[in-house]
Amino acid sequence: MDLLTFIATVVVVTASGALAPGPLFFTNITQGTKSGAKGGLAFSVGHTIFELGLVIFLALTLQTILNETNKPVINLVVGVAGGIALFMFGFLQIRGALRDSKSQASGTEKAKTRNPLLLGTIFTGLNPYFIVWWIFIGTPLIFEALSLASWMGVLIMYVSHVWMDYAWLMGTAYLAKKGTNLIGSKGYRIMMVAFGAVLVLFGFYFLLPPLLAVP
Repeated sequence: MDLLTFIATVVVVTASGALAPGPLFFTNITQGTKSGAKGGLAFSVGHTIFELGLVIFLALTLQTILNETNKPVINLVVGVAGGIALFMFGFLQIRGALRDSKSQASGTEKAKTRNPLLLGTIFTGLNPYFIVWWIFIGTPLIFEALSLASWMGVLIMYVSHVWMDYAWLMGTAYLAKKGTNLIGSKGYRIMMVAFGAVLVLFGFYFLLPPLLAVP
């Protein structure tokens, strides 16, 4: 995979995590009605504080065990796990988008603190979807980044990923303050179904090469 194709892959796959409804998204909306884009920015920074640490940990772990001898085995394991995870996330995202997404917002409005930076960190760290996403979908991206350009590749990968978090959280917080309702809109659900279908396709993309490489 060349660098430009890799960046495009990161951007498309990232949309499955950044745009999917979850505790962070709905809390961001709730707080955004008060603080707008500034609150979304603080949420994004809090999200990055936890996420960047997790990415560095996963990259260090991969780099520690990665060498020319076991690279084919790691490539197979990471590729198969990532491909299966993409299938599952894609189907779950399609199913979730076809249901009433407003139900996912329950409980997030009970957050007492008004510190969006703290909320961004807490709701990122306590979100099982986020952790599983990085372990099973993000890890193949980190593996590919290390293979392409070592730690510079990881930096390129993360920058290609994280800008969408900032754009999405700041944008939705801004619209929430303006009174624009995104949650439950038909266009939003169609978009999520489309991204779910793309994830399924990327599941094949991640899964087939390592399997075909098996002698």
